[in-house]
Amino acid sequence: MIKTMLLFMGLCALLCHTSCTTEKVEGKEMGTKFLVTSPVQMDTSITKDYVCQIHSIRHIELRAQEKGYLQKIFVDEGQFVKKGQLLFRIMPNLYQAELQKAQAEVNFAEIELQNTQSLADSNIVAPNELAMAKAKFSKAKAELALAQVHLGFTEIRAPFDGIIDRFHVRPGSLVDEGELLSNLSDNSKIWVYFNVPEAEYLDYKTGENQKSTGIVNLLMANNKLFEFSGKVGTIEADFNHETGTIPFRATFPNPKGLLRHGETGNIQMAVPLDRALIIPQKATFEILEKKYVFVVGEDNKVMTREITIGADMEDLYAVSEGLEANEKILLEGLRKVRDNEEITYEYLKPEKIISQLKLYAE
Repeated sequence: MIKTMLLFMGLCALLCHTSCTTEKVEGKEMGTKFLVTSPVQMDTSITKDYVCQIHSIRHIELRAQEKGYLQKIFVDEGQFVKKGQLLFRIMPNLYQAELQKAQAEVNFAEIELQNTQSLADSNIVAPNELAMAKAKFSKAKAELALAQVHLGFTEIRAPFDGIIDRFHVRPGSLVDEGELLSNLSDNSKIWVYFNVPEAEYLDYKTGENQKSTGIVNLLMANNKLFEFSGKVGTIEADFNHETGTIPFRATFPNPKGLLRHGETGNIQMAVPLDRALIIPQKATFEILEKKYVFVVGEDNKVMTREITIGADMEDLYAVSEGLEANEKILLEGLRKVRDNEEITYEYLKPEKIISQLKLYAE
């Protein structure tokens, strides 16, 4: 009997303790306030990255225009050269001899013309012979001019200011006409090519992006921004049907010569978003690669809502579907609530929330 009484008293004490603990926990949960905000509708922009190829504004091949032995190279690889500067010389002996021969032919034809002219003035020879002497003299002068051109081709000079690339031949090499000697790059300005998908091209050219200035930035291979901005100047005529993209070309100033032909990087282009619906990223959660938020109803109950992300910014999302500007969403404590659960909350204005985040949009 005594054991039964002790057991009954212990059970009562346990139930009393459990009841008190439960009341304390429930009271604590009921006292929790969650932070709630709303989407904000605003004009902003996002930055999109495109892999790019860097080209000199002028990049040409320097080729031999005459056959012969390469006599001398007057510059070094990687050297900056000025327009008209002598770069290579092909052994000119043969072409000098041809020039001298052509000069002799001119001298002979000139003497012959003078003699024929004297005879024609005395009516000793027919006018036709004088005309033939004049034609012979003209032909000799033309051959002299041609020999001078060939001799001039033995000297390869820079057609513009630029940087010499590596040499493909060395002094003493026998080069053929048209053989590649080196390349010359004018890096005073740089053309940067990048491929833009069809949908983004249409946005760029039509209504959504009419505010676009065409100003772009270049993220170099070392993940540092190039100090000068560029401007989109050209869009090629045709789409690549395999990739569904079209090449854009932006021009960048390069006064310090930092950029070189053949480099790579990423073009960063600002894309305007008109009246975008912006929410903090921390107000979302993901299930099976889909984005969701908790929407707070008029009855203060939370419900899961799937949303579609239109653009991704630092700390922010632009929502294209699933939310309205006047709705309230749970900002913090997403793991502490469940569907249809009533909450007590504190409302924070979205402008205040966004001002505290790292917003790099206009």
